Amino acid sequence: MTAQPQVGLVLVSHSREVAESVARLATGLAAGGATAPAVAAGGTPDGGLGTSAELIADAARRADRGAGVVLLADLGSAVLTVRTLLADGDELPPGARLADAPFVEGAVAALVTASAGADAAAVAAAAEEAYTYRKT
Repeated sequence: MTAQPQVGLVLVSHSREVAESVARLATGLAAGGATAPAVAAGGTPDGGLGTSAELIADAARRADRGAGVVLLADLGSAVLTVRTLLADGDELPPGARLADAPFVEGAVAALVTASAGADAAAVAAAAEEAYTYRKT
């Protein structure tokens, strides 16, 4: 039996620990069935704070399950690094897109939506809709 293509999620943070923690949180909250991949791309190759195009591209390849990859980024230079990779066109899987979304809430919404079998546009929209979640 062949698995259905799924949208993968890449969480890009300046901190490896933050990216990995948000991936674990989103996966835990989306559990209850088959969960789409959520791959962390945080920090620099030497474990420092920052972003790495190589780590992001590698995470995107690992998250790719044939239906596109949605990337969420935490802060300015992470966003710029993802945008540069998208503009270059050959470092990320086809159909990769950056969602303009809050990092934690967007990751949970995106992963739940991806795990339900939605396409990349719906996954990105779910992440972006998380900006409307009110806490008061």
